[in-house]
Amino acid sequence: MVATPYPLPFTIGSRRLLAVEREVAPIAFTLEDILSGRLPGVPAMGHGEGYRVLSAPAHAEKRLREAMPGFLIGAREDYERSYIAMSGSYDDYLARFSGKTRSTLRRKRRKVEQAGGGDLDMRTYLTPAEMDEFLQLAIPLSRRTYQARLLDAGLPDDKDARAGMRELAADDQVRAYILFLDQRPIAYLYLPVAGHTLVYAHLGYEPDYAELSPGTVLQMAALERLFAEDRFQFFDFTEGDGAHKKLFRTGSVPCASFLMLRPSWANRALLNAHGLFEAGVAGAKQLAERSGFAATLRKRLR
Repeated sequence: MVATPYPLPFTIGSRRLLAVEREVAPIAFTLEDILSGRLPGVPAMGHGEGYRVLSAPAHAEKRLREAMPGFLIGAREDYERSYIAMSGSYDDYLARFSGKTRSTLRRKRRKVEQAGGGDLDMRTYLTPAEMDEFLQLAIPLSRRTYQARLLDAGLPDDKDARAGMRELAADDQVRAYILFLDQRPIAYLYLPVAGHTLVYAHLGYEPDYAELSPGTVLQMAALERLFAEDRFQFFDFTEGDGAHKKLFRTGSVPCASFLMLRPSWANRALLNAHGLFEAGVAGAKQLAERSGFAATLRKRLR
């Protein structure tokens, strides 16, 4: 894959103040790469400035550093790569939770069912025609979610993305779900397949129904159907931390994402500036938490 522009963001909370672009080629580790100890192929950098490494475990990071001595490393994010091992049954998976958590999950589902006056209305989308219907329903919902408004992580809706989703559906390489309440879509989940792994690509829910925990209810209902298929080995929550991932995971691997750039003065200045900015934001956040102004600060940054 050739190098493409990557905007290195300078953000405070959910607000992006600015972004500086660098042409980088991606080196992305799948969950199966990580668990098997494989190193994915390193693409040609061409005229780019370096690489954007996504979700590298410690052993792979060491090998990349050795393969590209002198490259500058920055914009680093450390986290646990969470996943669900899908051996066994759905009941086996549920048994891993505490009795209190199982009771809470059941109560959340009943709350949605009662609000809808019947059984849970979750619909599955597999074929190309069904994927068209999924996108028609889910994209307007996605635009209203906080994932799209604050995190720029809504469903992609450009022509190429739609075509790619249809191709995955034609090859039986995607699972998509929508949770309805009174015939209205209130949450969606989109899971492409990579090898034997389901990839947690997009989840969003209607903000007006947040008190019903529609994302959690949809997640559990989808997992029940996926376990019943008995086809997949893993459910990959991909990079990044989060309470949602910690709740549902059965395992995790320490990983890091970072930039590896050519050792130029411009790249060195950029990564140093980004590191100082991130340290300043972290320090300000700690000070705000200790002094009791965190809530006020968060309101001002919305």
